[in-house]
Amino acid sequence: MRMSELVFKNFELTRSFLLKNVDALDEAIVDVQPKGFNNTIHWHVGHVLTVAEQFMFGFPNKSTHLPAHYMELFSRGTKPSDWQGDVPSVEELSAQLKEQIKRIKEIPVESLSERIKHPFLGAETYGELANFAIFHESSHLGQMHAMKRVIEAASQK
Repeated sequence: MRMSELVFKNFELTRSFLLKNVDALDEAIVDVQPKGFNNTIHWHVGHVLTVAEQFMFGFPNKSTHLPAHYMELFSRGTKPSDWQGDVPSVEELSAQLKEQIKRIKEIPVESLSERIKHPFLGAETYGELANFAIFHESSHLGQMHAMKRVIEAASQK
């Protein structure tokens, strides 16, 4: 298997773990912000979706697959306490994550070796950016796991 094909395989694997966990969440905990955490599980789900769309499809300038207001809801530095207006449910975000991975898998493999105009965190090609997106997604999945455990432990007291 070529390295570029491995990127898509790893993206699919990481996304499947994320979706398995998101789809198993108790809706009662997704909007709880435990002490010591900056956001909620709900925010993390939307953030992963929005950032992957930015990295892989140039959202919001080059992609219209997500509503533009997701930038105000889920970009770095945003927080649920500032949310106003139409906020998608975790169920809706999950459906969008499933649709997004289908689009990611349709990206031509050869495009991963293309250089990006503005290197980002050391990534100079789309393939390197895709690898960073995978890392980013798994990092947020870890945060979601930790938050879930803290919330559940607090509710058992």
